[in-house]
Amino acid sequence: MFKDRRDAGQQLARKLEPYRVEDPVVLAVPRGGVEVGYQVAKYLDADFSLLIARKLPYPDQPEAGFGAVAENGSAVIVEGARRWVSEETIKETIQEQRQEIVRRAAVLREGEPLPDLEGRTVILVDDGIAMGSTMRAATKCCRHEKAGKVVVAVPVASREVAEQLGGERDAPVDEIVVLEQPRFFRAVAQVYERWYDVPDSEVVAIMKRWRAERRPSE
Repeated sequence: MFKDRRDAGQQLARKLEPYRVEDPVVLAVPRGGVEVGYQVAKYLDADFSLLIARKLPYPDQPEAGFGAVAENGSAVIVEGARRWVSEETIKETIQEQRQEIVRRAAVLREGEPLPDLEGRTVILVDDGIAMGSTMRAATKCCRHEKAGKVVVAVPVASREVAEQLGGERDAPVDEIVVLEQPRFFRAVAQVYERWYDVPDSEVVAIMKRWRAERRPSE
């Protein structure tokens, strides 16, 4: 059980100590993964940024998703989803979410591009993995950007999803680090004492703090 995302990030960071020597870049999936990723990057003294990916929600059940899309256009569609969603709806939903990704990049990353990932060890961080589509899209994005190694690191995920990510064919993960894999997984929030939807303003504040801390002293 974690007190909050800060506590989860600090515990995850210690588990990732072996990657320090690889000079990794930590990429957090906003918004929930940003505090976790910040703690990891701070502990490892690593580069830190955001990789934006969005769930593709069902039109009549927005809390559920049939896939996800990352900021470079890398998309993942859940197997069998096309039985329930038309190709036209899939294309429209992807376009809608890409517009939101552009907005988030402008606001949360202040318009800065995704860091150069070629040949680098990338540690992808979120506050947890539920269905796995968003992380799969993020992983696919990293592979497209020619990352040398992709490590998925989260405080919590179901055993089933963790195994699926490890066996992904089109966007393989080199290593997966998961602190908690509940026997009866219901939701990411179940392992947090304090859980809430993270607003844009909190992400912006975290990124400003990060830039201030990394700024060379005069």
